[in-house]
Amino acid sequence: MRNIRAAVVQFEHENGEKGTNLETISRFVKCASTEQVKLIVFPECCISGYWFLRNLSKEELIKLAECAKEGPSATHLRNLAQQYGMTIGAGLIEKTENDQLFNSYLVALPDGRIEVHRKIHAFVSAHIESGNEFTVFNSPEECRLGVLTCYDNNINENVRITALRGAEILLAPHQTGGCDSPDPETMGKVDPNIWDRRQADPETAMREINGPKGRAWLMRWLPSRAHDNGMFVLFSNGIGRDDDEIRTGNSMILDPYGRILNEASRPGEELVIADLDADLFIKNTGQRWIRSRRPDLYAELSCPTGKELDTRTLRFDGKGV
Repeated sequence: MRNIRAAVVQFEHENGEKGTNLETISRFVKCASTEQVKLIVFPECCISGYWFLRNLSKEELIKLAECAKEGPSATHLRNLAQQYGMTIGAGLIEKTENDQLFNSYLVALPDGRIEVHRKIHAFVSAHIESGNEFTVFNSPEECRLGVLTCYDNNINENVRITALRGAEILLAPHQTGGCDSPDPETMGKVDPNIWDRRQADPETAMREINGPKGRAWLMRWLPSRAHDNGMFVLFSNGIGRDDDEIRTGNSMILDPYGRILNEASRPGEELVIADLDADLFIKNTGQRWIRSRRPDLYAELSCPTGKELDTRTLRFDGKGV
């Protein structure tokens, strides 16, 4: 790895309005280019919209979805990446030739490549399948990137495998915070009136998005993903209305010690920039711990316990978060 200036973005997408959302992405990329950013991460499904997907029929989803590598959104991102010499990640709904649907995250690289991560733990719609592969690749900036989308990051094994495959920087796009969780100790819905009055009463809005429904919840677990695996983590999250929920933003960049290098400071759209110091990756606690592993003792980790359930069941049937 070498030093790189990276950015994460939070913005309020418009459901189903891919052209409008791509315009927003273009605006942020142009702004980031003036700050010499070389890697920028946008939220999960920020091109297509996210939470409203649960109410769409399969036919409606197919109409909204695109080919991941050659569709109009991929072409738009590829052109931006080549124009600005920047690696750009953003999410949408992918459809295959036989109309399989995936919650996919596209990473457009300045050399013309499009890397695609299919969310491993998809749950927003019964029509959207879960991916079955980890995504780790080299960027032209001589960095090794990994991608895990939202719920994927909740599972420790996913992050560890991504690190074992050599990822130095984890792209972690989300649509989270303010979720109507079945667990009363986790998040909870944000009052839409607080969001609507954020300009008139910014202090209340900041308390809400930084409290247990937003940042305080993230601080329970997100820094450990960076620290325990010795990786930089680029956490990009939606902000504002996402159908009937309010996303809390809190986008941030963490170093391999789990320290926050920079984070969003307001309840609105924002570009968050930080310089990633490659020297921190060479020698840190997480990488040392990984080298101390005893793989001969871990076979049990890959054995089913009989308690496993589909993520949709856990998320919507009140049996988990």
